[in-house]
Amino acid sequence: MRMTNVLIVFVVFGATMLVHGATRKVDFSDDTIGQPPKGFEFGHTAKAGAPGKWVIQAEGTNKYLIQRDPDSTRSRFPVAVLSDVSAADLDLSVRFKPVSGRVDQAAGLVWRYRDQDNYYIVRANALEDNVVLYKVENGKRIDLPLKGEGRTYGKKADVPAGQWSTLRVIATGALFEVHSNGTKLYEVEDRTFTQAGKVGVWTKADSVTQFDDLTVVTK
Repeated sequence: MRMTNVLIVFVVFGATMLVHGATRKVDFSDDTIGQPPKGFEFGHTAKAGAPGKWVIQAEGTNKYLIQRDPDSTRSRFPVAVLSDVSAADLDLSVRFKPVSGRVDQAAGLVWRYRDQDNYYIVRANALEDNVVLYKVENGKRIDLPLKGEGRTYGKKADVPAGQWSTLRVIATGALFEVHSNGTKLYEVEDRTFTQAGKVGVWTKADSVTQFDDLTVVTK
């Protein structure tokens, strides 16, 4: 797992805080195929269904992370977060490819992660062609209203199955900007989680999803 341009300022609760403007990119190139990625910890929100199976796979010379367990429990939310990074204000992005899923084909970005039942998540779904931002509080997932638009259950966006796309969130204080494939979709304002937390990726139900180039830039 290659990590580039890492600067560290101090350690908080076992996770490193990145210096303002520092970049960390994880491309999994140094990880072992068939094994979980190094430097990650895994969660299972609300503990419904199977906890998830996160391993490294490859296409040609490119390695990526995949959640490959197709357990179809609807309220199943596997999470994989970097174990040694903590940030509050950040620019977070990932490339993802929905591979399969009859209930969902979802890919999510997690930030300000306290534990497996408390964090923010923005997710794209190839079956619904939408992108929705939620808070997960005490294991309960709640979609958040869009700034200036109200509770619309996110927004419609093209999320092609079987193709690589990009999901991005920019968090500044209580304001979150959501981007999909280079286009800004909307903003959300929420103050539930204000302190620094871990970052990572997420899936739902029977989603088999690939992830690559997880990138966090501190602000």
